[in-house]
Amino acid sequence: MPRPITLFTGQWADLPFEEVAKLAGDWGYDGLEIACWGDHLDPWRWEDDDYIAGKKEVLERNGLQVFTISNHLKGQAVCDDPIDQRHRDMLPDVVWGDGDPEGVRQRAAEEMKHTARLAAKLGAKTVTGFTGSSIWKYVAMFPPASQELVDAGYQDFADRWNPILDVFDEVGVRFAHEVHPSEIAYDYWTTVRALEAIGNREAFGLNWDPSHMVWQDLDPVGFLWDFKDKIYHVHCKDTKKRMNNGRNGRLSSHLAWADPRRGWDFISTGHGDVPWEDAFRMLNAIGYDGPLSVEWEDAGMDRLVGAPEALGFVRSFAFDPPEAAFDAAFSTKE
Repeated sequence: MPRPITLFTGQWADLPFEEVAKLAGDWGYDGLEIACWGDHLDPWRWEDDDYIAGKKEVLERNGLQVFTISNHLKGQAVCDDPIDQRHRDMLPDVVWGDGDPEGVRQRAAEEMKHTARLAAKLGAKTVTGFTGSSIWKYVAMFPPASQELVDAGYQDFADRWNPILDVFDEVGVRFAHEVHPSEIAYDYWTTVRALEAIGNREAFGLNWDPSHMVWQDLDPVGFLWDFKDKIYHVHCKDTKKRMNNGRNGRLSSHLAWADPRRGWDFISTGHGDVPWEDAFRMLNAIGYDGPLSVEWEDAGMDRLVGAPEALGFVRSFAFDPPEAAFDAAFSTKE
């Protein structure tokens, strides 16, 4: 059976959940990866059976399923240092509180525990998100950061996330960390180090999003093979690099999305530099059978045009794994 194709609602949270569900259903998506912000999902209501039943009814009415929910924003605040105006701009009052940094981190961790519980109530097996990082601020390496500072950052991550992951284990849900700049795992070797920091426990895996690898000049296909046992979820998002004119830099110069002076941008799936056919063949090779989630983040194209176009593109490449294709072609009926 083909993998389900879902729409990540994070970039649609300015719209009511019912409106996004209707759009996705009309376009032909199989389900939603529901974000825990806007009015889409509130993890603090995980014990409210009527609330959860209402969300399920909206999905059913629009012919959609839920395999995954997301809480990138609150996960970011679990480990971040500093906690500042950027977090105030994206966190709800229940997490921000009085803005005391350690209090924000602790309330964000509590919401991540509730997110696991909410996922279980919805029947979703995976939560995608960020972890935050106390050492991302040292990425430029000047003034020099000692090995002790770096080691302390990974220990801080383990200390803060292991109790969260204990709840994930309790309810039978897995966390899929999106490997992404500003996180504890943002490239190949930081992913290795982060997994080691928590003892490679099963509750913690990866959300593979090739867009964040391409502009770092990482091999997203090889990454799938090397971390094949940890690929818990897939984001279909593309990237276009513009770093060959001697002016546009990899760090993007504090310029806004879609500014042509940036060194790279997220772009409509299939129009960028991600090697999609190789990627889908590798997903087959490693036996990934979870959802393919379109994350729409192309500032240069209207999302009402681009999101259905992206669905068509992903569907054209989401061919069955070879075993399933072989069985379908050569099965015999008695």
